[in-house]
Amino acid sequence: MNGGAVRSNTASVQGVMAKTGICTVLAIAAGTFGYMFVAANPTLTMVAFIGSFVVSLIAFFALMAKPGLAIVIAPIYSITQGVVLGALSMLLDQMLLSRGIEAAGGLALQAFVITGSLMATMLALHTFGILRAGPRFTSVLSLVTLGLMVSMLIAWVVSLFGVKMPFLDLGEAFNGGQAAWIGLGLNAGILVIASLWLLVDLAQIDEAVASGAPKSMEWVLAFGLIVTLAWVYLEALKLAFRIAAMFGDRK
Repeated sequence: MNGGAVRSNTASVQGVMAKTGICTVLAIAAGTFGYMFVAANPTLTMVAFIGSFVVSLIAFFALMAKPGLAIVIAPIYSITQGVVLGALSMLLDQMLLSRGIEAAGGLALQAFVITGSLMATMLALHTFGILRAGPRFTSVLSLVTLGLMVSMLIAWVVSLFGVKMPFLDLGEAFNGGQAAWIGLGLNAGILVIASLWLLVDLAQIDEAVASGAPKSMEWVLAFGLIVTLAWVYLEALKLAFRIAAMFGDRK
């Protein structure tokens, strides 16, 4: 009897995955809304982006300060990220259509399939022990990610002074050439880095369950997984756009 009570009050892998599933459904629904909203109200696109970004930022830092709020913040974050990514999917689809290019099934679907495939792959690698995120793995990945963030920040700062880096510009993919290929390769590399963070999330879930973490931790762990999945989707969306822009048939 007591053993059953203990199990019901501690985190489980199934519990984390169920809550991640809830957040994913909310993100997909919000993404559909964001896509349709931007399509119907193009002049309000920036308002939708800024509003969703601000709410996401507040939710992220609120959770860092009070993890106990994860049960509320994780769904809110999922919804706001869904709106942003849905709106971005719509804008990128429109950019392609303006050049006479139509992505098969739409960029949103392509990015969703890529994200789902990568999640399944990382889950299989983790489950069968082929590749696990130990302390050294996590340290190296953190260092690489930090370097990437610093590089992107520097690129953004120098762009304010008129120094352009064509390979970072999605629109450059339409022109082909060296810059487009470098951008494609860089995009693919960042997608791999983002995907590897899924292994870290899965390892953290296992550690929390093994240590008997409280049931409330399931929402915190689900939040971490959703943050990574949103990043993977973003990079998958950009990659699908670059491929379509570079190799798609123009009507």
